[in-house]
Amino acid sequence: MTSSVSALAGARNEALLDWYASHKRDLPWRLSNDPYRVLVSEVMLQQTQVERGIVRFERFISRWPTVHDLAIATNDEVLSEWSGLGYNSRAIRLRDSARIIAGTGWPDTVSDLIQLPGVGPYTAAAVASIAFGEHVAAVDTNLKRVISRWRGEALNGPALQGAADEELGSPARDWNQALMDLGSQLCTPRNPSCGQCPVSTWCTDPSIYEPPAPQATFTGSNRQLRGALVRAHLNSESLQNTGLALGRSEEETETTIQALRTEGLIT
Repeated sequence: MTSSVSALAGARNEALLDWYASHKRDLPWRLSNDPYRVLVSEVMLQQTQVERGIVRFERFISRWPTVHDLAIATNDEVLSEWSGLGYNSRAIRLRDSARIIAGTGWPDTVSDLIQLPGVGPYTAAAVASIAFGEHVAAVDTNLKRVISRWRGEALNGPALQGAADEELGSPARDWNQALMDLGSQLCTPRNPSCGQCPVSTWCTDPSIYEPPAPQATFTGSNRQLRGALVRAHLNSESLQNTGLALGRSEEETETTIQALRTEGLIT
């Protein structure tokens, strides 16, 4: 960074972190920097709204308070607890990660965390920064939108990561969570609340927004069938009848059943 850019980022980050100190959301996974709580919350919130995630997170942690408790859970136990959150393979990968951690200890860097099942670049950076204090930016959709507006251009890929690394404030755990809160509360996709934004002075173009790619329709999708079959399995119901009730052919149902068995979601 040039000195002028560095000075701008420093002033902006100071205002951002001051705002976060008094406006941060009261979320159960923020009660501590316990890496287990951080990992569970990040995996759960990949496809779940925060409001709903709060209830499910607290229930999950109540049932398995530590990574060692989760490590000994069976597939069916984890899937039963995860039911309704979607993308059930996330639950199995989370439990598999717990087994690795219980056996070898916690990885504490992005490069090591990303080796865990189902842990991608964002989740690894979030856990590394929040739980272990690594100075790394956790690039999610909120951060992408906010920094693109700060810079005045729609950023993606390496350019986005480079900008995030340049803007990154300290401590990274607070800066990353401040960006999450700013993006969800004020710097929203449409109609951002610039009048309340603590860093609007240093924002180039608050109108920048690239909508995410549209998600495939759930009804009639293979995802709908997969979820229904897993629930039927957990309830000891007929898998073939479940597929027929959704209007699926015997061939599609059987192919999906075999795929779920291969993935360990159905035994």
